[in-house]
Amino acid sequence: MSGDEIVCEQLVELVTDYLDGSLAPDVAARFDAHLLECDGCVSYLEQFRSTISTLGRVPSDELDDGFRERLLDTFRGWTSTPE
Repeated sequence: MSGDEIVCEQLVELVTDYLDGSLAPDVAARFDAHLLECDGCVSYLEQFRSTISTLGRVPSDELDDGFRERLLDTFRGWTSTPE
């Protein structure tokens, strides 16, 4: 990723790495800088955190296998989307 500012579409692609703390320091700094100027992305990040928190409280044995697989496929799709 270049040294340019992050745009909203890039933030969406990077959000899971950001939350995992696995972004390179320069990319994390640009991510944070974007959040300072974009209320929409702040809301997106808050919603993403809320979703993770909510799903984390659901006991995995209460999810039927089909739902669990669809959910995992969705997250796999987000992380494997080419730039």
